[in-house]
Amino acid sequence: MGDSMSGPHILIVNVLYAPNTYGGATVVAEQVSHALMRNHNCRISAVSLISRDDLLPYTVIKSEVRGQASYLINVPLNRPYAQRHSNPHIAQTVGQLIDAISPNLVHVHCVQDVGAGVIEATKARDLPVVLSVHDFWWICERQFMIGVDGRYCGQSPVTLQRCRGCVENLSAARTRQAALMRQASLADVITYPSQFARVLCEESGMPKDRGIVWRNGVQMPGFKFKQEQEARRAQDGRLAFGYLGGPAHIKGWPDIRAAFTAQKQSDFTVHLVDGSRDGSWWRDHNFADLPGTWQIHGRFDQDQMDTFYARIDVLLFISQWKETFGLAIREALARGIRVIQTDSGGTTEHGALDPSCLIPIGAGPLPLAQRITDELSRTTRGQPTVLVDSFDDQAQALMKMVHPLLSRLPSTSRSTQHGTWGSVA
Repeated sequence: MGDSMSGPHILIVNVLYAPNTYGGATVVAEQVSHALMRNHNCRISAVSLISRDDLLPYTVIKSEVRGQASYLINVPLNRPYAQRHSNPHIAQTVGQLIDAISPNLVHVHCVQDVGAGVIEATKARDLPVVLSVHDFWWICERQFMIGVDGRYCGQSPVTLQRCRGCVENLSAARTRQAALMRQASLADVITYPSQFARVLCEESGMPKDRGIVWRNGVQMPGFKFKQEQEARRAQDGRLAFGYLGGPAHIKGWPDIRAAFTAQKQSDFTVHLVDGSRDGSWWRDHNFADLPGTWQIHGRFDQDQMDTFYARIDVLLFISQWKETFGLAIREALARGIRVIQTDSGGTTEHGALDPSCLIPIGAGPLPLAQRITDELSRTTRGQPTVLVDSFDDQAQALMKMVHPLLSRLPSTSRSTQHGTWGSVA
């Protein structure tokens, strides 16, 4: 494990990673990694994918982001179906990277397009593997259990025979499932962000003897957040709603629009976040026919989070599918912001939950409209902050989890020397 003054060297595998951050799972992987560096003296390297026409396929570029070595594998576009879940080129490249930089442990996050063969490549080198399941890619080739009709399929457990009308090729899907379950069985620990996700995945074929719930942390509010929130409320006393989900049915936008259309009052504001990379989510939407004042905000990073949340009093989380977690809910609760949410799987596993207030998925806009009316009738804004895990807490939990795995490594093997590999970006 290196010298006594250093923590372990962890190699993170994720389809995207800094400098190409996008998506909640990537945020979690990055933020936990920096907490590991900050609090546990870990050395972090990361491998992820890019697709560039000016580079040969499977060329590796090395860059450094905030003290972390980031290795980017260039993959061709339009790869065959099988290479989306089992890519021997990437597995071989990751194996060579492991040989070159000598990590102590490999942490596999989202590997859609990377391929699960990176687990086998790691185990061939006698290294421990932590597999973190963030979504349903391991049990659903469409990744989120959202069917071709745009609706949550609702299987529990998932059985491929019932996927016949959804997958492109049932035979290929069976081959995929067998390959993924074989790779998952090689992991030493499999983590899930919620009990809901763990139960559904394990009942659908994931190994049951090594799964644990490892809840995601969130960025905690800065010391100026309350001051910013109170200043905004003093300047504008109207109730402010926030929504981050985009104009999609699966995130509940049609119900949200219909619920606000039904409101008789107009003394409120609604803040929409455009999480797209090109600012296209709300480009063609008109809110002139809706009561209240509507504002659109660009996507924000972790450092800008407080600025957005200081603008709102109530978060709308009206997902129409069973999600594995729900970072935005915890971010809001940690800041004393009330949450109106659906009964959406792992998103309900938090300390502020009032089951009687959950809106059933598929209930339509009427229950939401009533909840909005109730919020508008309140004389106070917000609620007490709710204790949730931070990224520091999540990193601490990971270190406790991997300690038994690292203790099995020979003390003289896998030193934390800084090797060099790949082209420099």
